[in-house]
Amino acid sequence: MLLVIAYSRAARQALRNRCNAHPETVVRRFGRAVCLAETELGAFLALRLRERYGGDVQVERTRALNEFREVPERVRDAAVAYETRQHPNTPYTAFAAGTDHPDTDEMAEREL
Repeated sequence: MLLVIAYSRAARQALRNRCNAHPETVVRRFGRAVCLAETELGAFLALRLRERYGGDVQVERTRALNEFREVPERVRDAAVAYETRQHPNTPYTAFAAGTDHPDTDEMAEREL
């Protein structure tokens, strides 16, 4: 996918207009950011915006996250355990203390 982020008001309006004119290319809209299909038309629309608005438009190529291939099992298990915890107001650091779940500092230092 192509992630297009519009920073100025004029660029955001132009991005909205392009999305409305070509809905088949839009994968997802996030207000000032849009994911476009990774097609020649998606690239054309993104590059037109960047040509017109320069630094007010950022274009990035993205790829989907395959959580089972790219995220360690211990992190997936910790996420499931934390979201199904008995007390919903318990912060993660308190929840993970004394368990095999990784702490936030440890996770922050490791890249996927």
